[in-house]
Amino acid sequence: MKKIGILLLVLILPAMLFASGRPTEGNLRFGWWGNVARDDRTNAVIRLFETVNPGVKVEAEAGVAFAAYWDRLATQSASGNLPDVIQQDVSWIRLYNSNGQLQDLNQYARAGGAIDLTNWPAGAVAAGRIGNTLAGLILATNAWGMIVDPAVLQKANITIDDTTWTWTDYERIATQIYQNTQVQTIPPFNIRQVIEHISRQFGSPCFNDDNRTLGITNNQAAYNAVRDYMNMEMRLMNAGVLYDIRDAWIQGKAMAEEPLPLGKTWNQMNWSNQLVGFQDAARRPLDYIMFPNIPGKTANGTYYRASMFISMTSRSQNKDLAARFINFFVNDLSAGRILLAERGIPVNTRIRQDIYGVLSAGDQKVADYITRIEPYTSPADPAYPSGAGEVENPLMRNIMQEILLGRLTVDNGLAQIVRDSNAVLARENR
Repeated sequence: MKKIGILLLVLILPAMLFASGRPTEGNLRFGWWGNVARDDRTNAVIRLFETVNPGVKVEAEAGVAFAAYWDRLATQSASGNLPDVIQQDVSWIRLYNSNGQLQDLNQYARAGGAIDLTNWPAGAVAAGRIGNTLAGLILATNAWGMIVDPAVLQKANITIDDTTWTWTDYERIATQIYQNTQVQTIPPFNIRQVIEHISRQFGSPCFNDDNRTLGITNNQAAYNAVRDYMNMEMRLMNAGVLYDIRDAWIQGKAMAEEPLPLGKTWNQMNWSNQLVGFQDAARRPLDYIMFPNIPGKTANGTYYRASMFISMTSRSQNKDLAARFINFFVNDLSAGRILLAERGIPVNTRIRQDIYGVLSAGDQKVADYITRIEPYTSPADPAYPSGAGEVENPLMRNIMQEILLGRLTVDNGLAQIVRDSNAVLARENR
């Protein structure tokens, strides 16, 4: 409700502050958030699209900072003056879609339509769906997993097959690494991501379809698996294997000050697009692997996450042209060679292969991972409900910290996570 409240306040700002006028036939407006580098690459793609489509003019509403972008969209929305094509985010796309401001792209993505999804993994397309509506297409993708230090693994004589390993293997490996090298294991800073990965393996999303409860609330197998995971972390903590959580969980650190770049841990749980930054901070090669699985799982927990979406607005007066522009932006090889991985690793597998040779070594490693894990993914869950950010941090994080510090038992702490999370979700999604 807080985000929606801020949005409503912004909507009463002067309507014409950022307005650029109504598009005419052959004209489009495209708005995005970003920085100078993103502006340069995006504008180059716009010029290329105009070149191959004589008579078309795309008005660029250039990138501004993330928060300022949503202020701008709110103002434009209030005056019915949204651009034809906009960049969207997982935190906002559900709200804009529920308000009827996004065009369903399904009609353009059918066989023979203006948007060709032939070279798109099914899971990546599903990430843009809200119910039966295709509210947006991923501009780039990443996935949740684990950054690891291969030098530490080699020193400890450890080899990990991330297609088969389980949390039992993880506990054994963490213990062996500590015994052989004295390098510790990272504690689970983002426990929500761990819960989500486990819950999805038992057929439940992180947040139920009612938007008011966690998926593990009424899924006993998933609940038990999360409890087993927490007990495993407690065993590592009690054995001295886990790194000091009071240091590991300090927010706002520079990457170079994190335990993994400093050589104090062998791993870091994070999104795949963070590998390059951690590798640069560590000044040594790092690898990226999938999360451990639960024996007896019924589904894959890993999924392709949208770094951001590209969407068409419902009041666009040039929908067919907007669909052609979106298709060009996400599928054209020449456009891909301009954009490269600035927004993240491209979803289109043909573009990914085409630009691979000119990517940095770090981006190549991430691209390899995104390609390799496709058989081990399942469709992403729907966009998160209001209150999800509060549930993730501070609520779950603080309770997990109390568990690891021995101030709460695993049973009581997990019950509190479910109870308090559900209370927040119910409050925010009345």
